[in-house]
Amino acid sequence: MSLAAQGVVATCWTSAGAAMPAAPSEASPLSILERVDAVAAAGYIGMGIVYDDLVAIRDNGGFAALREYAHARGVSHLEVELATDWWRDPDEVRWRPRWELLLDAAQEFGSPFIKIGTSFGEKARSITPFVAPLRRLAEEAAAAGTRVGIEPLPFALIASMPQGAQLVRAVDHEAAGLVVDYWHVHRAGTTLDELADALDPSMVFGVELSDATAEPAPGRTLFEDTRDNRRYPGRGDHDVVGFIRTMSSALGWRGPWGVEMLSEEHRALPLDDALRIAFNTTVECLEAASRTH
Repeated sequence: MSLAAQGVVATCWTSAGAAMPAAPSEASPLSILERVDAVAAAGYIGMGIVYDDLVAIRDNGGFAALREYAHARGVSHLEVELATDWWRDPDEVRWRPRWELLLDAAQEFGSPFIKIGTSFGEKARSITPFVAPLRRLAEEAAAAGTRVGIEPLPFALIASMPQGAQLVRAVDHEAAGLVVDYWHVHRAGTTLDELADALDPSMVFGVELSDATAEPAPGRTLFEDTRDNRRYPGRGDHDVVGFIRTMSSALGWRGPWGVEMLSEEHRALPLDDALRIAFNTTVECLEAASRTH
């Protein structure tokens, strides 16, 4: 059976049109109902929604109504993101209102996890400051019937999947795990063998696919590279098929496959075309991995 049978999810930026991370507003210019319809028509079983869009959904119809609309169209897997600053004193940094909205949305949607991250900067020398705060988030998520998945980024404090796995092990809570985005795996310099050795199957909450050039464009930061220069799966220089095989065979991943497309090219396309290309290239890679399984 093709690994594509596990389903494909359009993670948040894939269906967000011209929206992009770290903009003054991350809200999509497209209506959420238009996005749901387009995601369903392209063949996806799910989609991701970023915080700024969740605020608009809450204020215009509510989470339960969107869940009903999406489920009726076969879009039953709804992810929410992104919480940060969660390790900081909430009296000094007001991160809890954002977290609580994400928690409410995840509970209403039946989301499998809430995606979280850490601030951009040099890799943290110690995971200790993050352990107790992440455990508290996991406890709150579990009480709401969901989980929390941290996504390590090579330009952030938690910078690699091995470091993220170390943190999750220290937290030691079943509702704390990892979101494994292949772009971040490769750009952090983690090999597929190192990835398989570092992770436990139980800590993988989400898997995201994309591709990239062999090296970032000269003069571009890693963040600019991930925001503007990703490639569709199989259309770049990374071993996307090998990554899929590692996640499936070595780590036993049986959940849906996310496709996280961020690029100037992708944002310039009409929504239907962008979603179709992302879906088709992802399925091509999944089918290739199935043949070599």
